[in-house]
Amino acid sequence: MKRHTREEFYVLGEGILSQEDGKPTCHRPSTAASLRKFRFSRLGPQGEATSPGLIGKLATAMTAGPEQGDDHTANRIPAGYTYLGQFADHDLTMDVTRAALGTDVSVDELLQGRSPALDLDSVYGRGPDSDDRIFYDSDGVRLKMGGTEPAPFPGTGLPLDDFDLPRHGIGSTHRERRAPLIPDERNDENLIVAQTHLAFLRFHNTVVRDLASGGISLDRLFGMARERVVKHYQWMLRTDFLPKVVDPAIVDDVFTNGRKFFEVAGGAGAAGQAGLTESIPGDRPTMPIEFSVAAYRFGHSMIRTSYQWNRLFRAGGVTPASLFLLFVFTGMNGNFNPGATLSDLDDPNSGTVDRLPTSWIADFRRLYDLGRPELTAPDGELNLARPIDTLLVDPLSKLPSGAFGQRGAGPVAPIERNLAFRNLMRGTMVKLASGQQLAALFGVEALKPDDLRTGNGGAVVTGLSPDEDAELTTRTPLWFYVLRESEMNGGRLTGVGGRIVAEVFHRAMEGSRHSIVRDPFWRPSLGPNPGEFTMPDLLRYAFDDRPELLNPLGD
Repeated sequence: MKRHTREEFYVLGEGILSQEDGKPTCHRPSTAASLRKFRFSRLGPQGEATSPGLIGKLATAMTAGPEQGDDHTANRIPAGYTYLGQFADHDLTMDVTRAALGTDVSVDELLQGRSPALDLDSVYGRGPDSDDRIFYDSDGVRLKMGGTEPAPFPGTGLPLDDFDLPRHGIGSTHRERRAPLIPDERNDENLIVAQTHLAFLRFHNTVVRDLASGGISLDRLFGMARERVVKHYQWMLRTDFLPKVVDPAIVDDVFTNGRKFFEVAGGAGAAGQAGLTESIPGDRPTMPIEFSVAAYRFGHSMIRTSYQWNRLFRAGGVTPASLFLLFVFTGMNGNFNPGATLSDLDDPNSGTVDRLPTSWIADFRRLYDLGRPELTAPDGELNLARPIDTLLVDPLSKLPSGAFGQRGAGPVAPIERNLAFRNLMRGTMVKLASGQQLAALFGVEALKPDDLRTGNGGAVVTGLSPDEDAELTTRTPLWFYVLRESEMNGGRLTGVGGRIVAEVFHRAMEGSRHSIVRDPFWRPSLGPNPGEFTMPDLLRYAFDDRPELLNPLGD
């Protein structure tokens, strides 16, 4: 899941888009203010506002359906990829210079920090030679990890080192003590993304250990480890993650032939012809609001109601790990108290525990297919993501306030806890182009009216007035359109959504400090097969291929 705290978007050439009294507004920033805003752009033309009536009916329809079973025939992938996608989103949007404002930060650092990149700034921050050294061990090379809290279940009564995020552990309040000691606190908003972040801490530390054993000197060790980690991460995204969620033909076209629409070198292609954002390799990328506010929010539809988490929290165990409990067992949204209520989570200082209980350590075999018999989940206990479609599970209509940055800020209206409603309202706030406008720009066939109304197993939109029906079928909100495209394509992004996501990932890799796009002859070396590297490979390497580390609670 994604954290929904951004209420302003600095769009180059337009200004700062926000909302006042429920209406979209735009104001021009000062030069200093513009340097301190994340750099968004607009890929297509502006669109018209969606009517409140249609937004309400779409949000209701999108959160009304039951969760489909694991035997659903649409594209189903292991559920860990849902949260790997969230982890990558936080990496793309991490502002690494935020904590450094007021100190000596160069313009180049500001632009890099406020540009989308896939270089793991969410893990590394500004590096061990900056104020971010607090994230590193005393050697200035390895990253800190945290220990767990004993729990009252068999085999969980002891703390375990290195199985929770590092936490501040000091302060006068639970909120202060629970805060994760990582550059991007968004990676502690639900337990799966938190354990994913922990896996990347382990990945880095394992690379450091292996490089050091080969005689690499300490002064070169961090730089070499980071480059190796980042390039393997990018390769995994390009060859494993993206083809699972985007039509592989689109991914191959973009990474083989280059981008056609977004920041095309020299202004070639449709983007240049339309006078839209252009670039040359090496320029700092921007983030299209069509990606951030619509296309990349596809992951919300992949979220399950509950997960087979480990030997305790599964079907036949104490209880499956509900989506709500995955919020509870974090420091940023939760309080580590299994009896917590939604109102408890709105209070950041509720509860008494400040670290993850040992009983809630992830069993990664249940989140990914790790490819070895001894690393295989019990029959029926590999969690599959929901297909990418227009249905969201019911808990996403009842988000805790911390998920959208209002924790501790007072009462929240019920409709404002509905994720579909928030996404659709934000699209109107920034005047997103409709799905039909972008289909025309990209030269792809637009979805038919009946497909938009009834889809293929997703949300069925009924009760529309004639005006609302015309609005839905001729200028469909972009986020809904992208999800419906995928639904009609067996659960993978295609057309408009697939093109936006593939091109933005390509551009972000191109603009990263270390880049497999700018180094096209680089190949991975840490997987079991030469030239291959997937997320399961990353986990097996990071955890030394040991079942007792990938599943420390056992069976």
